[in-house]
Amino acid sequence: MEFDWALALGLILTAAMAASAAIVLAGVLQARSGRRTGGIFSDPQSGTVFLFDGETLLDATPGARAILALSPARGGPWLRLLAYLVPRFPDLESRLATLAGDGRLTLASTGEADPLLLMAEMRGGVTRLTLDDPTSAERPRLDHLAQRALVEELDQLRATVSQAPLMMWRESGRGEVIWANAAYLLEAAKRLDAGEDLSWPLPRLFERAATAQGAPGQRQKLETQGTARWFELVGFAEGEGRLLFALPADAAVQAEASLRDFMQTLAKTFAHLPIGLAIFDQHRKLALFNPALLDLTSLPPDMLALQPSLFSFLEALRDRQMIPEPKDYPSWRRQILELEKAASSGLYTETWSLPSGQTYRVIGRPHPNGALALMFEDISTEMSRTRRYRADLELGQAVVDAMDEAIAVFSQAGELVMTNAAYGALWGHDPVETVGSGSIVQLCEQWRARTAPSPLWSEAERFVADLGSRRPWSGEVRLDDGRLISCRFSPLTGGATLVLFRINRPDEGASAEAATLRRA
Repeated sequence: MEFDWALALGLILTAAMAASAAIVLAGVLQARSGRRTGGIFSDPQSGTVFLFDGETLLDATPGARAILALSPARGGPWLRLLAYLVPRFPDLESRLATLAGDGRLTLASTGEADPLLLMAEMRGGVTRLTLDDPTSAERPRLDHLAQRALVEELDQLRATVSQAPLMMWRESGRGEVIWANAAYLLEAAKRLDAGEDLSWPLPRLFERAATAQGAPGQRQKLETQGTARWFELVGFAEGEGRLLFALPADAAVQAEASLRDFMQTLAKTFAHLPIGLAIFDQHRKLALFNPALLDLTSLPPDMLALQPSLFSFLEALRDRQMIPEPKDYPSWRRQILELEKAASSGLYTETWSLPSGQTYRVIGRPHPNGALALMFEDISTEMSRTRRYRADLELGQAVVDAMDEAIAVFSQAGELVMTNAAYGALWGHDPVETVGSGSIVQLCEQWRARTAPSPLWSEAERFVADLGSRRPWSGEVRLDDGRLISCRFSPLTGGATLVLFRINRPDEGASAEAATLRRA
């Protein structure tokens, strides 16, 4: 059988044409399939393009979706996009409102070293937004690893700002909140009505007047569900806008309120003190005084309000005869210098007897930072009472000394507290040296040494030391010189004991015996 070369060549050509057709058909089908499964901007080189139907995102390029992911705002795609674009294009919202009539617009960003171009156009009710960087063609493209490092760093910064426990936000030049962290958004969400979502621009939490000022230490109060919280606002200028932080200041406000209440309480306490108080600062100028100082010194309030020096203050007191008059003026000047030195070291305490008959106690005490405090206390009543008490004691002592009988008074503890002149003459003791330094045991030993042996002194020791119920009793002892002494022991109030010694005359014994016989 003879081989047909023509038929073989035809079959080969037919098979080649069929394979080529199959390859072309597969490519066409694959291209159509890719267009069906991908977005309308699947080409990564198509730029940054957004396609919106109203506020609904229809499609976006990968770069555009990355911008939405990086937006600081929370909410839908349109809100996220506005949060990214409005700080760069301040008039965007007003211009977009006229896009339906204009059909197309082009905006350039402001306030940035590298400007951006925004092109918007309306096609069949669909809004197409295109972002372009005019300088991107002049810059070398970043490699994959560098871009990956930038993305990782950006993620870390976003996480840090998002988890910050304090509120941070940015304001535009017109005062609109154009960016905020999670703490601010959470606080703003608490103030929304039920079913309401955050909208653009973000709601303002703090007053514009306070946040716009550049003075540090501004404080504002936020009330949430009846609870007031204080914040200290710190701001930094960023072009026409500002970056602001709200630092919690509750502890500082409470501390200042406590200090203010304490100062008010202290001022009220000073105002009601009967002691005159004058505080001089480190330059010896009057810094603080209370109303009692005016009453005690009779100084005019306007004179004290002028903050006189320490020397002028004391000079005014001297002119009103409110300090002891010295013999000469130079010595008085030296006395003032010594007063200041002593008060600065905390050693000055003196009693001023004034020509008017009043008596003041003046105390000087040092204060922190070199300040000096002088306290004036009117002790005239106390001194009068002391003088009267002392006069009563002297009168009582004079009455006791005028008695013929010798007396000795012991306290509940058995200590000698009082004697008279007759006691000193009888027993040879100086009452001034004996009072307060002799016990009943010691004195009984001295009495035994001056008298004949007798059990009376042992009974006296027990009687004085007895804390129970006691009755008066008496006895007699004889001195070494032969004189007979009658001793009487009587209890006094408070556990004290009175011991009375009386010398019997020779005829007193016979008279007593005759009186006894007459009664019989």
